Amino acid sequence: MSPKVSKEHMEQRRASILNKAKDVFIQHGYEHTTMKHIMDAAKVSRGGLYQYFSNKEDVFETILEDELQVYLDELEEVLQEKVHSHWDLLLGTIYGEERQPNDEMDPLAPSKLEFFITGRNNKRRREYGKARYYNGFKIYSNIIKKGQQNGEFSTKFDSDVIARSIIAFIDGLALDHSILPKEDLKLEQQSALFMDYLKTTLGVE
Repeated sequence: MSPKVSKEHMEQRRASILNKAKDVFIQHGYEHTTMKHIMDAAKVSRGGLYQYFSNKEDVFETILEDELQVYLDELEEVLQEKVHSHWDLLLGTIYGEERQPNDEMDPLAPSKLEFFITGRNNKRRREYGKARYYNGFKIYSNIIKKGQQNGEFSTKFDSDVIARSIIAFIDGLALDHSILPKEDLKLEQQSALFMDYLKTTLGVE
């Protein structure tokens, strides 16, 4: 087998392990997931799993990094195009392609929250969480700032403060999602109300 094929095989195997691991984290949560759970779900040996990942934390961080990179790549493509509406761009960044609130939430959100809360006294994980926070913060703040600069958005409130309020809302939903039944969360109604708040704050008609 040529080195190229071998490399492709390893990349495919790594991707398969991560896909199965994501399902395991969704099912069991971060703390209760074990490397054995991941081995069984991915149908790999202990040696096969540790060839790619040194521990559970390494697996989870890789899932987060891969998701973030895909998101950033997609956003970069959008930003390279001529933006006709920063409001639409902001909604797409928050709610996805449909740009509308719905009852769906990232099924991995509770595990992400658990990962960072349980690791709050771990310096490495705190730094990692801080970096992720500021990645999201910069995205929201830059979109709002550009909308303010071209007159689409009101400048009554600082773009950084609005960006932080968006993150606080999303993180709050993630916390509620981890402890409340879906029917009690009323995700779509809360999100619609938050969208109205953003409209008022940004002066969007």
